[in-house]
Amino acid sequence: MKIGTVIGTVVATLKHEGFDGRKLLLVRPEDPHGKRTETPVVAVDTVQAGAGDRVLFVDEGNSARQVLDWKDGCVRAVIVGYIDEIHLAPDVSPKTPPARMSPRRKR
Repeated sequence: MKIGTVIGTVVATLKHEGFDGRKLLLVRPEDPHGKRTETPVVAVDTVQAGAGDRVLFVDEGNSARQVLDWKDGCVRAVIVGYIDEIHLAPDVSPKTPPARMSPRRKR
């Protein structure tokens, strides 16, 4: 899953029938600090999100199809959650490198 902010609505009067009745939103991917990370994507809304909302979204076709229960659907991104808050550890900042694991510990 990724974090993003809804920056707009996508209106398509002519589209694949699988998208009939589904709201399409433009989502700007961000890091936990709100910094833009990627190009905006069009995502199917499943949580009634709107402009300015911070959301969790899936940006991978197979996972998106599973969320929507579309076996042969043509979808890449789906909004799956609404973010109320993000709490980061005090020592985490955009410049902090990722923690290293001890050689004996396995993930």
